[in-house]
Amino acid sequence: MEESDSSDSDLLWYLEKLSRKECHSLRNQLGQECMEIGLPPIPRLELSEENPDLANQLTRFYEAQHLWNLMYNIFHKIPRKDLCEKINARRNRNKEAHKMLIKKKLQGERCLHNRIHDIFCQDMILELVDKFDFVFRHVSPEAAKALNVFLIGQEASGKTMVLRGALFEWANGNIWEDVFSYVIHLSSHDINQMTSGSLVALISKDWPEGRAPVADILSEPQKILFILEDLDDMELTFRISPQALCTDGRQQVSTPVLVASLLTRKLAPGCRFLITSRPQGQAVTWTLMKKTDMLMTLSFSREKRHKYFTLFFRDGQRAEAAFQLVQRNELFLHLCQAPILCWVTCVALQRQMNQGADLKRSCQTLTDIYTHFLADTLTAQAADQRPVVPLQSLCSLALEGLLHNTLHFTEEDLRSVGFTQADVSTLQTLEILWPSSHLKGRYRFIHSKVQEFCAAVAFMLPLAEHGIPSAWGRCKGKRELYDDFSPVIASLFGLLNKERRKTFEAALGCRLLTDYVSQYLLTEMRCFGDNLKAIGHHTPMFHGLFENQEEEYVKRIMDSFSEANIYVRDHRDLMVSSYCLGYCQRLQKLKLSIQNIFEKRFNEQPTPRLTYFSVDTRFEDMFKAIVHNRNLTCLCLSCMPISSKVFSLLHEVLTNPMCSIQHLSLMKCDLEASAYQELASLLLSSKNMKKLTLSKNALIYVAFLNLPFTIRGMESSRSQPYGFGRLLFCCLTLRSLSLISRSLVLTETLKHLDVSVNNIRDNGVLVLMMSLVFPTCSVQELEISGCFFTAKACEYMVCALQNNPNLKSLELGSNNVGDAGMELLCGAMKHPNCKLENIGLEECMLTSACCASLASVLISSKTLKKINLLRNKLGNEGIVQLLEGLGHPDCVLQTVGLQPPSPLAITTLLSMTMGYDAYISFG
Repeated sequence: MEESDSSDSDLLWYLEKLSRKECHSLRNQLGQECMEIGLPPIPRLELSEENPDLANQLTRFYEAQHLWNLMYNIFHKIPRKDLCEKINARRNRNKEAHKMLIKKKLQGERCLHNRIHDIFCQDMILELVDKFDFVFRHVSPEAAKALNVFLIGQEASGKTMVLRGALFEWANGNIWEDVFSYVIHLSSHDINQMTSGSLVALISKDWPEGRAPVADILSEPQKILFILEDLDDMELTFRISPQALCTDGRQQVSTPVLVASLLTRKLAPGCRFLITSRPQGQAVTWTLMKKTDMLMTLSFSREKRHKYFTLFFRDGQRAEAAFQLVQRNELFLHLCQAPILCWVTCVALQRQMNQGADLKRSCQTLTDIYTHFLADTLTAQAADQRPVVPLQSLCSLALEGLLHNTLHFTEEDLRSVGFTQADVSTLQTLEILWPSSHLKGRYRFIHSKVQEFCAAVAFMLPLAEHGIPSAWGRCKGKRELYDDFSPVIASLFGLLNKERRKTFEAALGCRLLTDYVSQYLLTEMRCFGDNLKAIGHHTPMFHGLFENQEEEYVKRIMDSFSEANIYVRDHRDLMVSSYCLGYCQRLQKLKLSIQNIFEKRFNEQPTPRLTYFSVDTRFEDMFKAIVHNRNLTCLCLSCMPISSKVFSLLHEVLTNPMCSIQHLSLMKCDLEASAYQELASLLLSSKNMKKLTLSKNALIYVAFLNLPFTIRGMESSRSQPYGFGRLLFCCLTLRSLSLISRSLVLTETLKHLDVSVNNIRDNGVLVLMMSLVFPTCSVQELEISGCFFTAKACEYMVCALQNNPNLKSLELGSNNVGDAGMELLCGAMKHPNCKLENIGLEECMLTSACCASLASVLISSKTLKKINLLRNKLGNEGIVQLLEGLGHPDCVLQTVGLQPPSPLAITTLLSMTMGYDAYISFG
């Protein structure tokens, strides 16, 4: 065979270069060499010299990369070092060819412009690229086997630019020299477009005609770096059975199996991964992350932000004035968490400075920033203050995109809303639209926040209906599935402010139609005021009202609130909530929840921590709003770290004569031992407190010691009943139950106790029931659901029910009461001293065997009004027996909960309860 350019990829060409003796030696060494590199041997019969087709046999048995490694090792031993050199030359040539492909691809993508934003980003890119180089060079031997490096950053924080910078530096030989031979870049778009594939197809996607040198690429998998960009945008599940994973790079499998096989190194063992994601994808990140992996966060620190402002304004005085304005405004500070949004903010502030405006007055809300930014970019080249491109088309594009889950637009989309090719070029020059980073021939807004503001403007412009062609029939990533319109609503509220609307109209030469929008939002927000099921929590609405800033309009909406549920993620939410609560004159109940932040270093397991929250003047403002609301009677501080500073504020609030709070809830606050001393003092000093909820806190013995005595001390200063409330899921022990039991005996004002979902068992029930037999015990409602007790505990309840006429309600759900325990309870409920009005027996393992006794209780009891028997296997026979009791003229029961009966039982029900006015619920 003549040697040619392609001959060094043909195994047959190499075998024909061997002498008969060398060929015989090769066949003899195949078995041993296969064992050494972990390959299954070929049957000796097929390797015999009578079978001349050795090349086809080898190709059929082994993947290309294994085959060439096998041949290389044997050629080295024969020895035929000239053939080894031939293979090395081919491999080096393919490595260089791959780098040339990377360079060509990078040159065809958007280049950085010569402006401050890009100068700053270049510095940031080089800084992170150096970190990448260091990490992959100095990784430990254990981690090197399967290292994942995660780069986490918000939208537009620069993740894509960093990746391209790293690719550029590697292709030019500046980083990772001798560390990586191939870098394979996989974007979320690449993955989402696939339904199935193979590793061979995946690594061949960027090569001409898909003909990649697969054998050479995979011959050293430990020198391959896979870049997985935008993990949070991928439509993948990582719950793959180990048996489903693939080990053959030629095998066609589903995309989730293919990616999971790569990440678990079943394919390309020893390869490394560089993975980018937004914080929203942290659940998947923690799933994939190992102790040996590395986590890097792309954050825009205060120092970097200050440097950006200095570079942008050049004038030190202007830069400092703009920077301080942003630092003092929580909304602006959060906006400037990404370089591109920092640029948007600087453009807006510079426009106001150039016009001689007072920044503190002209830039107070996000609506101001977006208005001045659009005015500066769209009218900078116009003499008549009219946009250089149609504002209606821009806003229509933004709105249609959000309504139809489209953030990347085709040229046809742009034409459909009225843009010309010249308009598109202008929008790119003005930095309103950018070419999509992954989708060729598509465009996107520079940031989703700019698109959201333009979409809000669209609601106030007289626009014709436009359809964008790419809204249908295209596979879209998770990020484009847009379902949170709260930023758009907030901008709508901002544009309803008369001053801001006039500013917008004057700056952009248009007129906004606001009357209908104003009335619509007023009506809708009033409906949401007391309908938490529809809105979940009120924080998004409060952001909109803060943007509005018109006192009369905000007051008209907030006057409809009797209850507020505030979900605090950061200090922005505190700021806007404090503003809105100042207008809640009818507020009676406030629930304040602080979000947990999951912080993890690369060598730690994820742990829930509140790492960012501090009590400062912004939090004090929230409490001041509480103090001045005489209607507020319930305060819930769920999932919030209760520090000594918070207790100090609570003291100030709850002892204020203007405060009317009667119920304080500290659910799931991780209270420490010292907190209970503070709590005891707080209860003694408060004049109106009637109920305290401590659910989901571990109440250890020492910490809990002061509370029962505090409650006793409160009796002398308080005539109204004090509801001790809820100790649900508090890890109660027998010692803490003993303290509670003592307080039940000694405290006449304690009316309600809930110790559900605590592992108190039969002995714990005994401790509680011992206190209930005393005449001084005033408890009327006792909840012990989910406490792991058995029928034995019912023996202790009998004595309490027969001796304590104060007990009106007993909740026993989700315990193993059983028929034996139910028989005991039925006997007690027939006793003349038992005045029970409600008993909860949901999921208590009852059967039809106890239904005759239960029916007898329904007939004989003169006080029992409500019974819950849901999730018990009573059977049709048992239900019919209960219905007979319900139909008896002496039955006073009003509400009963039962499992869905059969048609026969329903017929019996209808016949037996004709004219009966009880409410019967079928679960």
